[in-house]
Amino acid sequence: MNARERFLETLCFGQPNRIPLEPGSGRMSTRERWYNEGLPREITDITLYAYQQAGGTEFPDANFEPFEIDERMIPQFEEKVIEQKERSRIVQDWKGNICEIGNEFTVEYLRSGIDFVTRRWIKCPVENRADWEAMKKRYDANDPSRYPADADQKREVWENRTRPIGISFSGPFWQLREWVGFENLCMMFIEDPVLVKDMIHFWEDYVSRMLLKTLSLTSLDYFYISEDMAYKCFSMISPAMCREFLLPTWKRWGELVHQNNIPLYICDSDGYIGELIPLWIEAGINVCDPIEVAAGNDIVELRKKFGKNIAYRGGVDKRAMAKGGKVIENEMKRIEPVIRSGGYIPGCDHGVPSDVSWPDFVHYVKILAQMTGWL
Repeated sequence: MNARERFLETLCFGQPNRIPLEPGSGRMSTRERWYNEGLPREITDITLYAYQQAGGTEFPDANFEPFEIDERMIPQFEEKVIEQKERSRIVQDWKGNICEIGNEFTVEYLRSGIDFVTRRWIKCPVENRADWEAMKKRYDANDPSRYPADADQKREVWENRTRPIGISFSGPFWQLREWVGFENLCMMFIEDPVLVKDMIHFWEDYVSRMLLKTLSLTSLDYFYISEDMAYKCFSMISPAMCREFLLPTWKRWGELVHQNNIPLYICDSDGYIGELIPLWIEAGINVCDPIEVAAGNDIVELRKKFGKNIAYRGGVDKRAMAKGGKVIENEMKRIEPVIRSGGYIPGCDHGVPSDVSWPDFVHYVKILAQMTGWL
């Protein structure tokens, strides 16, 4: 099987010859530790190198090949430092947020996942209806710069692909939080639900149009939404509120996914997602990740409760990875029944943190490779 076939067979509860090897990866602080513990700096494919260090000889080809479209606002806000302090700086990021970050970080850290950045939010770009009307102008789904310029030349390559391709968007909760801020959004659900629904409907339509435009260029294997909306024990808004405000959008996208024969509708959320999974299943979502163990998610119990109505990626406790040895071995034994029952690609339940040593990471990759058929 090639990577595409293996990915789809696994998450669709089929019969893959092996399960994709997706141990997870670390951000800059994690990689810096690993460089000091034996990872050569010139290595670009850390998963492959760790697999080889664990004794692997059969190349587990990359699992994802994202289809390059640009959902972000056009034009973006100017990235700039507004005020420099002794230990911190106040900056404006590309999304128009004004926040305070430590001097060890630059504005670029807020653009991409270079490393984990603690920040203090000061002001978000949408505070009233006038701000919202101005923000809408930055999202034109028909802007040709959002899509590959060489689409005509790549059609045959895409249709004969050996890796799964798909597109990723922010979900409605995630995107509104980006515009108005988390606390403001939670208050707005109560104080100005009309504006909230207007923003959700706008985003729903924008994403739908971009999805359909992409489907005119190529078929897709997955449609992925990022929707971080849960704390350690509960979702950030109630299931009833999710049903009223968010479920219609999730459902509409699910209908488009189904109508256009996209096998996988994937949702990402950190935190405890047990309250959200029933709504996601109702919307047509059939895969979720990263199944964060520290937030109370037990993938063994989730499988018992929801059966084959939904598949999973992630679910390996990063705290056990940091402890290594018997602790990570026992963690892998804990999730083994779910691996064997199908519909599951095991891996770290978030980014691999810097308290995981390079030797422990290699040991974990070895166990993972054994359980997924690569060793």
